Parts: sequence; structure tokens; C-alpha cells
Amino acid sequence: MKINKFEDIISWQKSKTLTILIYNTFKNTRDFGFKNQIERASVSIMNNIAEGFERKSNKEFVYFLFVAKGSCGEVRSMLYLAKELNKINEKQFDEFYNLSLEISKLISGLIKSIRT
Repeated sequence: MKINKFEDIISWQKSKTLTILIYNTFKNTRDFGFKNQIERASVSIMNNIAEGFERKSNKEFVYFLFVAKGSCGEVRSMLYLAKELNKINEKQFDEFYNLSLEISKLISGLIKSIRT
């Protein structure tokens, strides 16, 4: 399948979903440092996929995909904290964690397909 725009990339689509879930879940959180960090990490995933794609260079795209993958890890790390601090329940943790893990795997697959 030919990708014509970053919006066609499944990992971008799913990271947008994750970002919206995170924004909606933490919108009333009064811990602004925590809220800001997890929101920024989730936005970083989708924005780095988009920015890398728009660079029109495979080398740069792969670089930005690795940055996005790192942000996936940051989101998962923050989710552990959110669960331990009772900001989310176990069901929310599982949903968000699994989605971020799926995004990370999709990004890895995209990286591999670009490099071959």
C-alpha cells in the first residue's frame, strides 16, 4: 500500500486515538505537571510520525519514527505512575498500555519496511 500522506499511516491514526483518550482522561487532573507530561508525550508520538513523513527523506523519517517510539515508551512509563497514583483504573491502564504497545510495534514494523 502506498502512503501518500501521513494521515494514511496506521500508527499515526492510532496515536491520534491514544492522544485523544489521554487528553479526555486527564482533563480534570489538577496535577498539572503530570498532566502536561503525559499529554506532551502522547502528542509527540503522532507529531513525530507526521514530521518525519513530511521530511521526504527515508533517513530522517526513520530518525523521527525512533523519536516517536521513544515517546511511546514515555507514555507507558507515565501510565504506570498514573495507575499507582490512582489517576486511572486497571481497565484504563490496560486499554492505554495495550494501545501504546501496539503503536510501538507498528512503528517498529514501519522502520523495518523503510530500511529494507
